[in-house]
Amino acid sequence: MLAEPGRTAYDVNFGLLGFPVRISIGFWIMALVFGYDLVTQLAQLFPGSRGPLLLLWILSVFVSILVHELGHALAMRACGQHASIVLYHFGGLAIPQNTFGAGFSKKNNSKAEKIFITAAGPLAQLMLAGIVIAVAKARGFEILLMPEFLASLPSLAGGQPIDSPGMFGLVNFLVWPSVMWALLNLIPVYPLDGGQIAKEIIELFGGTAYHAIVLSLVCAVLMAAWGVTSGRLFMTLLFVSLAYSNYEMLTGGGPRRRF
Repeated sequence: MLAEPGRTAYDVNFGLLGFPVRISIGFWIMALVFGYDLVTQLAQLFPGSRGPLLLLWILSVFVSILVHELGHALAMRACGQHASIVLYHFGGLAIPQNTFGAGFSKKNNSKAEKIFITAAGPLAQLMLAGIVIAVAKARGFEILLMPEFLASLPSLAGGQPIDSPGMFGLVNFLVWPSVMWALLNLIPVYPLDGGQIAKEIIELFGGTAYHAIVLSLVCAVLMAAWGVTSGRLFMTLLFVSLAYSNYEMLTGGGPRRRF
């Protein structure tokens, strides 16, 4: 489920900041599926705007996840590696390349560098959300789609409703996936970013990959159970799949690394 998809004639390819970027058709389908119900509900605030809002949602998810992977890729460049970026059905991948001209032949990063590279993606995404929130609140706007723990903060609560469907979508559709995708990736479940960070930290303190995968499996089972009790089908299926993958790692092949 998390493997890089094969190339197809429907891929979109371009370069950004010196990184090759490939977008699989599965990425657009994923964004459409996960945003359709949300946009349908929000379109009631702006009659006749469902189509434009859905397109704005897909564009916002694209920007948010691209920023996440750029965070990884820029950190890899800072640590002596080049990377390519793939956006696909499960978000994105920053894939290291062996060489990139003079000064970019380093292959084995230290554990501190690996933690930095892995954390850079979620942090870049949270920075994007923070910038959008700061600008919106500076203009006195209400942000409707914000995690409860943020919305409860006095400085972020309330505000003037955004009456423009385009501005409403731009603000809310950048904040929501940026915060939620970053937090999801920081859960210590392998191969999510949080699982990779946990592995490096555990090994720094004398543990092994086995201990990291045990932690990952326990967290995946707990998240799957939470998904069941809260009625979140996607979360349930995702973490059941990851729990099974982690169980296979413990009983069979070793963990597969993204970096």
